Amino acid sequence: MQRVLRNACAALCLFAGAVLAQDDVVIVITPSGEAAVPIAVVPFAWSSETALREVDVTKVVTDDLSRSGQFRTLPMADMIERPSRPSDVNYGTWRRLNVDYLVIGEVTGSDTLGYGIRMHLLNVTTGDALLSLEFTSRAGGMRYTAHHIADTVYEALLDVPGFFRTRLVYVTRSGEGDNTEFSLMVADADGYGPQPVVRSKEPLLSPAWSPDGRSVAYVSFEKGNSSIYTQELASGQRQLVASFKGINGAPAFSPDGKRLALALSRSGNLEIYVMDLATRRTVQLTRHFGIDTEPAWSPDGRYVYFTSDRGGRPQIYRVEPRSGAEAERITRQGEYNARASMSPDSSQLVLVHGNDNNYKIALLDTERNILRTISDGPLDESPSFAPNGRMVLYASRRGTQGVLSAVPIYGAAAAGQTAHQLIFADGDIREPAWSPIRQ
Repeated sequence: MQRVLRNACAALCLFAGAVLAQDDVVIVITPSGEAAVPIAVVPFAWSSETALREVDVTKVVTDDLSRSGQFRTLPMADMIERPSRPSDVNYGTWRRLNVDYLVIGEVTGSDTLGYGIRMHLLNVTTGDALLSLEFTSRAGGMRYTAHHIADTVYEALLDVPGFFRTRLVYVTRSGEGDNTEFSLMVADADGYGPQPVVRSKEPLLSPAWSPDGRSVAYVSFEKGNSSIYTQELASGQRQLVASFKGINGAPAFSPDGKRLALALSRSGNLEIYVMDLATRRTVQLTRHFGIDTEPAWSPDGRYVYFTSDRGGRPQIYRVEPRSGAEAERITRQGEYNARASMSPDSSQLVLVHGNDNNYKIALLDTERNILRTISDGPLDESPSFAPNGRMVLYASRRGTQGVLSAVPIYGAAAAGQTAHQLIFADGDIREPAWSPIRQ
């Protein structure tokens, strides 16, 4: 119950200890399993000696594919040939290296004129070119273009959109005592380029993405009590949308972006509400003496899932987003299930599953009612699906440090796969959320 209250933003002591979150990030990539697709990303050829080399396009593409858990990339040290054009490829060499697919390419242009990147995806078994594409990029956009190339390869071979051009939002705490500062941060999906959205001496909690990925909603205590804001990332413009008496917590955008589900205690008890963002009119969805919090929409907008202790222990329920609707209990496995969100295809719920103070991330197959854990615990929290539903991001601990972990959850290649981690230098980070596909 204490954990539910904390996630409802009633508690201020979200973090244990005070450490710094800096821009540097270390990515720990665990090796992919034997069922992963074997692929080689050959170092791209550069045509100009003055070309920008600050971004290693090949490394970004390789790391993206490796992090997905769906691909087993060939180490560069094992590449005895480095072709950049299909006519240069000796397919027999790559077959002997047990590679199924080959990514090759070359970069032309300059910092002032911009760059052209020609890439080819080749089937080593058949010798066919599956993709031959050219990308253009300004000097400052090379990393984004490299993620685009990785997305293109991922979708071509798995028939599912990639997620490498998406972003993460999360909360950091730095400093001690009177110097304590909370920051709401946005970074690329690989942790690169973290940027502050807002900083505060008071806690920031529960960030959530708008469906178009252009805004975030979050809870701030800068006015003394909890308040909910929405903020556009490009302009920095923000709006105060909820500052009622009592707790204002856990905002979640509806799939169409027009409404916000909230946990409010203005009636004297914590209940689930839905607010129309245009009119600010609210509709109360739950009326129960138990604590209801952590709302999350189903992808079709038909239901709002939430955590409640109305049965004696925290469990997941759902309710239609209209006044007077009856809530339905969803989880019955174990003594603690909380912080649920639904996969993009509505087939699974991801949630925090706990027993005996050991909290792990779990997936619930909603049709077969089968629950399986996908993390090791003991203090894992805040799970979030990748926008293509193939990975789950969550906050975990590495010793005394808070880190972000992500684990593949789909297909044979994901079986037994352990999470890779984003470790920010001297940092403690919490409450991550994965953005939609960038628009």
